[in-house]
This record gives sequence, C-alpha cells and structure tokens, in this order.
Amino acid sequence: MCLVCDRIEMIKNGTNPYFVKELKTGYVVIGDNQHFYGYTLFLYKSHQYKELFQMDPEERTVFLMEMTQVAEAVSRAFGAEKMNYELLGMGDVHLHWHLYPRRTGDIETYGNKGKGPVWWYPMEKMYSDENRPTPEELEDMKRKLLDELNQICE
Repeated sequence: MCLVCDRIEMIKNGTNPYFVKELKTGYVVIGDNQHFYGYTLFLYKSHQYKELFQMDPEERTVFLMEMTQVAEAVSRAFGAEKMNYELLGMGDVHLHWHLYPRRTGDIETYGNKGKGPVWWYPMEKMYSDENRPTPEELEDMKRKLLDELNQICE
C-alpha cells in the first residue's frame, strides 16, 4: 500500500492528526514538517490514476478547482507571499498536491542567493523533527486553515 493510501485510511479511521477537511475529490491535510509554515497536502481520494490526463475531464476539473481553493485557503491562513504547487509522483504515485506557502528568505542562502524552489533547501533540514508542529501548534494551524476553507468552499 502507498503512503498516501495509508494516510487516507488513517483519516477514515479518525486517527490522522493532520487531517483538516474532506472535499468532493480529496482530503486536506497539514504537512508533517513545517519548515515552510502552512505546508499542506491535498490527497486525491482514489489510487486509480497516476496522471491527471488519465482522469475523466469532469473529475479532473473538480480536482483542480478544489486544489486551487485549498491553495487560496493556505495562502490566506498562513500569509504566503507566493504559493508553490507540486504534483510529482515518483515517490508515491498516488495523485496528491504539495502546496507550499512561500516567504522571502525561507530557503536561507541556498539556491540562487536565497531564491528558488523548495527542493533547493536541504531535505535533512526541511524534514527535521525540529520542524514538526507541537500538538497545540497543529490544532491552531488546522483551525486557521479550516476557517479559510469553510469561507472559500461554501
């Protein structure tokens, strides 16, 4: 089973502490590590597709619209200067979006004089346990994001 499917199963069982909201095509979850404060994922509900172009056009349209709504909510909830979007899949082929709220200086001096994509920041620093939110911080983040999602998605 894939990591995304495992996380979705935890949501269904009520055991995923990072879960924020269910939408028609996917689940909104706060990222485990928060170097990029507000980092959020939007997990497609099914493992049936590996590529966007494989989806039924109507389903793809809804999935993309919902991802855009989640990105807007993340931006508003966490004060992004710019949003970065990733739909990769070589690690976990289950469709899922990585939504990164970006701010000046967030990759320090890495990249092109501190500017560039998130993957120019060292993975060992990005995924350090020091970047995991405390339970209180996580609850606060989830509340902020849920408030924005409820305003945008209704």
